[in-house]
Amino acid sequence: MASGSERSHRLSWEQALAWRMERHHLVRRAAPADLVRVAGDLCGLHAQLMSSAELSLWARIDGLERGALDEALWERRALVKTWAMRGTLHLLPAEELGLWLAALGTHTGYGNNRAVTSVLAEAVAGALEGRMLTREELAQAVEQKTGSREFGEWMRFSWGSYLKALAFRGLVCFAPGASGRVRFTTPRTWLGEQLFAWEPAEALREVTRRFLAAYAPATAEDLARWWGVGPARARRMLAALGDKVAQVWLDETPRWVRAQDIERLAAAAPPGVARLLPAFDPWVAGASRAEPAALMPRHRERVFRPQGWISPVVLVDGRIAGVWGYARRGRSLRVEVEPFDDLPAWAREQIEAEAERLAVFLASQLDLHWRLLI
Repeated sequence: MASGSERSHRLSWEQALAWRMERHHLVRRAAPADLVRVAGDLCGLHAQLMSSAELSLWARIDGLERGALDEALWERRALVKTWAMRGTLHLLPAEELGLWLAALGTHTGYGNNRAVTSVLAEAVAGALEGRMLTREELAQAVEQKTGSREFGEWMRFSWGSYLKALAFRGLVCFAPGASGRVRFTTPRTWLGEQLFAWEPAEALREVTRRFLAAYAPATAEDLARWWGVGPARARRMLAALGDKVAQVWLDETPRWVRAQDIERLAAAAPPGVARLLPAFDPWVAGASRAEPAALMPRHRERVFRPQGWISPVVLVDGRIAGVWGYARRGRSLRVEVEPFDDLPAWAREQIEAEAERLAVFLASQLDLHWRLLI
């Protein structure tokens, strides 16, 4: 990575956040036909809560219909649900799954015991090939193949390291549920033979480029937190891009962008846009947590809550300016917005329009009850 001359590339946070909003389809919304492309542009949709994944698309797509996400995921199989960055559940474009699996396969922190992981890998691959199994069915199949109840227990109770390690090896992904129970299968069973094989080092470079395309300007620490590695590893990931990455300066701090984006970043200006983003939205998950320009430190705990919960937020020209929530009561929808500070009149108007738009999306016959808490 270069140094020195990049001190001429000085950006303001207003420029950086405006450019990032454009990249996230939060200034000009996409069309419904672009659902999968939007998911790819965000480096996947967080899927801890499927309702939040749907609302992340709603925030970015005009005319999105209820059920469009489920249709893309479970019927067209244009998306795949699996564990990805930081070992969290994501929805990834099916045609790009080979890229993500190759990059995720470079992780070494999942699967605490390599010997156990190897045994489970063989058993799970055999059990799931051509099949869709519930957790209990998978556990029983693993017990039969290994002759060990202990290995079956790993499937019953390990939402963590071992299943994630197997997902990173391309051996496990989610299938449609049955009778309210989660089911698993293999990517090859789910998608057929369409997975494109990436060389791991090149896949990791491509993933780094995609992160910068959506979340730059970023520090190595930002990349490390997003990808789930240490800062030293993230610095190596950035260095591997060579002259495809460039250094810029915000508030006297060096950050990294794709070299091809500098001109557009320098031309970006606040769009005058306010948006409601749901819990676990990719914008918030990928944002720096140490920049007052993006989120004042005194409000951080209201956004990044215990047990990894990320609150729904109010976004005003890229700045996290409040939190919000909604509740349905009978045929009514109550939307409550709690700004952290006074909002300009234009932002209040747009937020109210967003609440009305949410009511239309959730159910056209609902009466909207709007309440702005100051």
